[in-house]
Amino acid sequence: MHLTPTSATHRPVPAADGAAGASPRIQAAEVHDIDELAGAQPDWTLRYEQLSQGSFQGCVKRVQLPELWLVSETSSQATRQRGEIGAGCVGFAMCGTAAGTGFFHGQRVDGDSIMIGRGDELDLTLGEGSQLLAIAVQTDLLSSLWQQLYGKPWSSWLDHRVVVQARPGAAGHLRDTHLQAIRAAIEQPGLLAMPESAIQLRDSVLIEWMESIPSAVELRDLQALEARRRIVERACDLVLGTPDRAVTMLEVCKQVGSSPRRLELCFRDVLGISPHKYLRAVRLCGARRELKRLAGSGATVHDVAARWGFWHMSAFSADYRQQFGESPSVTLQAGRPQPRLS
Repeated sequence: MHLTPTSATHRPVPAADGAAGASPRIQAAEVHDIDELAGAQPDWTLRYEQLSQGSFQGCVKRVQLPELWLVSETSSQATRQRGEIGAGCVGFAMCGTAAGTGFFHGQRVDGDSIMIGRGDELDLTLGEGSQLLAIAVQTDLLSSLWQQLYGKPWSSWLDHRVVVQARPGAAGHLRDTHLQAIRAAIEQPGLLAMPESAIQLRDSVLIEWMESIPSAVELRDLQALEARRRIVERACDLVLGTPDRAVTMLEVCKQVGSSPRRLELCFRDVLGISPHKYLRAVRLCGARRELKRLAGSGATVHDVAARWGFWHMSAFSADYRQQFGESPSVTLQAGRPQPRLS
């Protein structure tokens, strides 16, 4: 897999629109740009990076039920998504196929993995042709159900961001239940107009997620994994802080306090990509986002490329076309895309 990122960030609408108890609603969008994928989820603060080369296609479906979101998201390219889905939520997620792979806060993910974490921080990397299935549930609802079902307060590991293996045989059934619920909501939206039906649908899906979680969770390696992720974040911040020049790997290592070998291991453990490819591509994606932002302003491709440290225009244009499936001049003319919501 060839990984080279472009990024997109979307800021949310006022929080009340996605608050607990809000009226049920359905959102679906087919997108052709990584920016649109973030824009199609306006209740959350999300930043996406495209990690593999080629034009982008994706689809996101979201169903809002009382105190819970159901989500299905597909991407043709490898992506990294960061941000938050709300401090008052806990997220549960899994790959949409048994062959799915990725990294969740530096922890490896496979087709039987369930990702769990509070909604105030998200860091997830998925491969090409991925599908993500997820729920975001209000903490008060989850806490109450946990007490009622298991006769004790919710487990302390739910306050961490962890990857666990689903109970034997549970992953496939959970995927089917999740997708059937989204399909039922989209095909029969009138069901959600009845509070009893919306709550029944919510509870049937939530119970499946909760019952798929193993009874014991190992937290031993989380501290070391988070330390590696912090090294990756410091390296990314350094490159973004000096966009007009290509920072050498030696300089990155000195600034973040890591040997070249350790930096390589950290990036591969956290993102599945070498630091050289990732950090060089950060500048490439920065140029793309600026080209879209400056459409119609009279700015030139050369001006934008130079501001991001690209001085050889032929090489820049070739790399850009390979990464995004279009020339930089086309991006500058087209500007920022808008998601098509239904």
